[in-house]
Amino acid sequence: MSFTLPDGLPPGRFLSRGSTDIWVSDEFPEDIERLWPRLLSEQKARGLVPLLFWPNAMGRPIDLDHVDRVRLEDVLATDFAEYRRRRLPFWTDPTPDPVPEEVEPWPHDPGPPFEQWPGLTPEMPATSAAPTPEVGASSLLAGLMDTGQFGLDECCLVLVPAHRGSDALALIGWSAEAPLPLLCALLRSWEDRFGAQVVAVFGSELHVSVARPPVEAEHANLLALEHVLSTADNIVDDPPTPFPEYATDLVGRTSWSFWWD
Repeated sequence: MSFTLPDGLPPGRFLSRGSTDIWVSDEFPEDIERLWPRLLSEQKARGLVPLLFWPNAMGRPIDLDHVDRVRLEDVLATDFAEYRRRRLPFWTDPTPDPVPEEVEPWPHDPGPPFEQWPGLTPEMPATSAAPTPEVGASSLLAGLMDTGQFGLDECCLVLVPAHRGSDALALIGWSAEAPLPLLCALLRSWEDRFGAQVVAVFGSELHVSVARPPVEAEHANLLALEHVLSTADNIVDDPPTPFPEYATDLVGRTSWSFWWD
């Protein structure tokens, strides 16, 4: 069923995604920097999640029951055990893989400093100094536009009737190789613990703003493992950034990006 649209939208149309109707703009809105903060501020009241999305990345929607059934701690514990079993020979052998002479060898990755699943990263408390998730999402969009992020101008504005951005990805049916039920469960948890917000999806790339990132190295190590277990290719294999280096870069970082082949 269609829904009442906010005022001031660019030309667009309704599309049916399974049992859900979504609204999609005809092209990238020229006034998105003015429009975006307003849509975010009205998100809870209207029940409409705004996203920037490539229309051709819409696949088959999944029912939110599939996300509800993901027992995140149990799944991640099992996935970490299997991931560690497969990667341990590489972590314990510092000998670099042979590469052509003109290619710089990849640095050795000692892997995560855990032998067993250590549990989820603790929630970062909201403080008066921390931005709201809506402010964080607006800041990320402004940053993507300032840097001329490749693919952003090919996005359309999408409005999805959902309670949260993580659910919107499921209802759209993002067609990347990401494990969508697990990813949406992770995003739900990141929304609750860190004030994360899905901002843009370019093909197989996902860009997430973070209002309350970890600021301690111990917590960044835990979070980095959650990122690894998302299965995103840019974290696991391309390039294989040493785990300690990736974790250090997460301290205080207010935007996360992921992509899958």
